[in-house]
Amino acid sequence: MQITFTDEELMIQETARQFALSELKPNAEKVESANERELFLSNIKKLSELGFMGINIEGQYGGIEAGSAAFSLAITELARGCASTAVTTSVTNMVAEVIQAVGNAQQKQHYLPKICTGEYTAAGFCLTESGAGSDPSAMKTKAVKDGNDYILNGSKIFITSAEYAGVFVVWAVTDSEAGRGKGISCFLVDSSLEGITISKAEDKMGQKASATNEVSFANCKIPASALLGEENNGFKIAVTELAGGRIGIASLALGLGLEALDYAREYIKERKQFGQALAKFQGLQWMLADRYTELEAARLLIMQAAVNKDNNLPFATAASMAKVFASEKANDACYTALQLLGGAGYIKEYPLERLARDVRITTIYEGTSEIQRLIIARDILA
Repeated sequence: MQITFTDEELMIQETARQFALSELKPNAEKVESANERELFLSNIKKLSELGFMGINIEGQYGGIEAGSAAFSLAITELARGCASTAVTTSVTNMVAEVIQAVGNAQQKQHYLPKICTGEYTAAGFCLTESGAGSDPSAMKTKAVKDGNDYILNGSKIFITSAEYAGVFVVWAVTDSEAGRGKGISCFLVDSSLEGITISKAEDKMGQKASATNEVSFANCKIPASALLGEENNGFKIAVTELAGGRIGIASLALGLGLEALDYAREYIKERKQFGQALAKFQGLQWMLADRYTELEAARLLIMQAAVNKDNNLPFATAASMAKVFASEKANDACYTALQLLGGAGYIKEYPLERLARDVRITTIYEGTSEIQRLIIARDILA
């Protein structure tokens, strides 16, 4: 199999690389401070202006129609500069793709341009609840029909970008009597509606610049026109669209792993022990060789999933394979890189401390490694 990229895809990759080098990487540590939120959000705005919030969205809605392979290339490069920026970009693109795939003409015309152009700083994907993480079919949030409206009650946790999202895609139970996963619907909910409360950002281990909040709905009235797709068919939307999101997180993990290894490679070429550069020691050479090989395999898995998606072929299992492998091998890469720096890797003056913190969540969000293995196994055994 030979994977080649179009001139447009390569241009998007290079644009993302240059943006990461000039705008993100120099400020990656700085934006972790809550006092630098405006700097973080200004970079998100700049990415919107470059077209990165609608990479796979049709041009008539403000997107650039570049496809999933271009999306993957862009997220990988952005992650090398700042994982928090990359995850905000990835999730916002995922919400836009949900609307494009399932929304009616009016919904697409209303929301997609606002997401793509940056009128909405970001968009939120509201699925997870305290008792419904890996098993979203167990959700308790409810939407009850009331004339021409729905009344939404419940709470969602760990929502990326919630405090500056312009719109949420929200899943809620609309038929309590239906079987598990069969009575769930999906809604487009404007963040400005009454009855929505967004908690303060969680104090996280990594990816600190990206806000992660709880979103609560208390008798929140949403119009019936906010229903996305068919009533009681929302669970299928979640399962389908999460597969696309996993390409983004796999790509993000890959970027973190590559950034860590590249830094460690240059470090051991300069650092000397026992009278020679650390890079001269075979044991350390093999550590680098193994990690780079694993990340190259991860890159190929990601591209297989992206190419399948772009060609309207089944890609969910490929996306799960890419996500579990890339995220786990990126964790290995970051921790190997930290080890190669020795004590220096544990010091915040060097980027490995941050990269190791940022990469850890990639085996958890958008479906844990354990869930990915369940998806893969079910497909194999079907």
